[in-house]
Amino acid sequence: MGIFDTIKEKLSHEFIDIIEWLDYTDDTIAHRFERYQNEIKNNAKLIVREGQTAVFVNEGQLADLFTPGTYTLDTQNLPILTTLKGWKYGFDSPFKAEVYFVNTHLFTDEKWGTKNPITLSDERFGLVEIRAFGTYAFRISDAGKFIKDIVGTDANFTNFEINEHLKSLIATRFTDTVGEANLPIELYAANTSELSETCKDVMQPEFLSVGISLEKFYIENVSMPEELKKEIFEYSRIDKLDLDKLTKFKTAKAIEAAANNEGGTAGAGMGMGMGFALAQQMGGAMLGGGTQAPRPAQPAATPPPMPAETQYFYAHNSQQQGPVSFEQLQALFASRTINRNSLIWKQGMTEWKALQEIEELKPFLGGNTPPPLPGQ
Repeated sequence: MGIFDTIKEKLSHEFIDIIEWLDYTDDTIAHRFERYQNEIKNNAKLIVREGQTAVFVNEGQLADLFTPGTYTLDTQNLPILTTLKGWKYGFDSPFKAEVYFVNTHLFTDEKWGTKNPITLSDERFGLVEIRAFGTYAFRISDAGKFIKDIVGTDANFTNFEINEHLKSLIATRFTDTVGEANLPIELYAANTSELSETCKDVMQPEFLSVGISLEKFYIENVSMPEELKKEIFEYSRIDKLDLDKLTKFKTAKAIEAAANNEGGTAGAGMGMGMGFALAQQMGGAMLGGGTQAPRPAQPAATPPPMPAETQYFYAHNSQQQGPVSFEQLQALFASRTINRNSLIWKQGMTEWKALQEIEELKPFLGGNTPPPLPGQ
């Protein structure tokens, strides 16, 4: 063998004749097969494993795609590249092309969450804020579109690079979906499965537009402020209880608590009453040498007339309704017929006011906190 034959044989081995990629990572989505000057030998072997798609790119133009299998690269297996290269009758010399391997397996347990609270309008509570988080899974459904629109010339594209874009897309579409759902605020946390399916259907077209398929989408939790939770729990209890019985029960508990509070106002009043009774007994004993003087008969006391029960008028569907009693108004609030912003009027008021601005109706809103003591 002459020296020129040796040089020719050595140079022939510089060209790649087996093209394959073994993925040793868990996060690589697309990998560019690297070799010297992008040159591929005629009749080279292409090996595409399960869960992969090979994409050939010629001078920035998308060419042929290969699904799992083993291929001999010639004009029959490279119809698009053959057209781009202008090969009419086959080729014998090495050719240049970029080869990208795209992972098409399922990428699971990807995290998403709302970076900022989502503001919603609720008929009973007004503007409220919620947060949500969960997981999703995706796979590459169109390797050519994904390489063209997302990867570009990146030699090693990982799911970390796409996750920020996907999480922003999810958060935006989730906000739109829950805003249009217009559910009572407590039902968002109770219907996460149905809401997850709805969000997945809304987001799928935008994922597919860049060659990605959203396979799974889960909402794990919808959270809200603690004070709002307390109000919701209070409403749920009121809905299940008889309002008249509840009022009597709370009144009895308040009287019991006042009686047990010796240092409070009620305890002081009871002590004063006992003191007056004892003073009267002592004064009677001193008059008449230890014998209580008979007191003149007092005329029978006549009780004052019963105070008239306050009647309230309320606005519902832009119509005046009423009059109703305090208890009836409370029942209407509990049943969500009216809310904190509903207009209320009673005798003595000069204009209609929102329920939340009327002092005696504020206990409807929850959080019964006594006012500060005089002088403080």
